[in-house]
Amino acid sequence: MADTYNNKPKAQDGNMYLSINSRATSAYNRVAVDARIQVASPHELIAMLYDGVLESLANAQGALQRGDLAGKGKSLNKCILLLGEGLKGGLSPEGGELTDNLSQLYDYCILRLTQANMDNDEAAIEEVRALVVTVADGWRGISHTQ
Repeated sequence: MADTYNNKPKAQDGNMYLSINSRATSAYNRVAVDARIQVASPHELIAMLYDGVLESLANAQGALQRGDLAGKGKSLNKCILLLGEGLKGGLSPEGGELTDNLSQLYDYCILRLTQANMDNDEAAIEEVRALVVTVADGWRGISHTQ
């Protein structure tokens, strides 16, 4: 496919313009995460989801501060997926009140992140970060007591 303005090929893959070192590092990181997932306990998988949410929130804040609205949107969308499909999707229906409370918390976080994305609201991102840190710290504390 050629670009109609300068007859250069269009990028078919977002990694086309990355250096070979960047692509190799990215591939290595994907393999490392895949390997970690394969040997992780269910408890560790949830901790990894929390880590992913917190990392993506930090990326979104950084992108917003740099004025990178596309990067902010991509990072917030990743957070929303991790919260909705990962953390909320993994809740046990037999969890009773705890499941209900976490489900409501994740829904609230998703709402706030959607608003943050639309309004470029760093305070809303920080609010969600503080909520997720609290729950993630509690989750990590469980493993120390077992």
